[in-house]
Amino acid sequence: MKLWGWKPVNGIMPHKKAIIIGVPHTSALDFVISYLYYTAAGGVAHIVIKKEAFVWPIGFFLKRMGAIPVDRSKSTPIVKQIIDEMNQHDVFHLAITPEGTRKLTKNWKAGFHTIAKATGATVYLGFFDFGRKEIGWIETMELTDDPKEDIRRMKAYYRERGVVGRHKEMFSAED
Repeated sequence: MKLWGWKPVNGIMPHKKAIIIGVPHTSALDFVISYLYYTAAGGVAHIVIKKEAFVWPIGFFLKRMGAIPVDRSKSTPIVKQIIDEMNQHDVFHLAITPEGTRKLTKNWKAGFHTIAKATGATVYLGFFDFGRKEIGWIETMELTDDPKEDIRRMKAYYRERGVVGRHKEMFSAED
């Protein structure tokens, strides 16, 4: 990380069940940098990837890196699949991007909210800021029963922090 000029902020999330929000998600490089950061800190942060990506030899490496295959063709919603997976473990850290895509979007998804409420996971506001070359988390977020309001508060946090994605034009924290 230091060779690339990145500064880690905090280390492993101390809660056994945790969701780290990864914002802004504008590049596949976000995953690489995040993986290197959390692995160097001594942790395993699981991510969700469509099961079609788990072909040999890539699937082997994805699983070793903490990736969880989800079946988008099943009638079981992806969020339910993640909840089931998370509930099978005593310690489980999930990295998730509420944007749900690397493309520009203002409509962030609330799956993290449902997962956190169902599993008791603590939500950490994480970031990979290409402007400052910082990666990590600073604080947790207390969830309410209103996912839309929580997403508004989350967007405000990232706006105030001024995070910048690798592709600046592909990120918006506006409502």
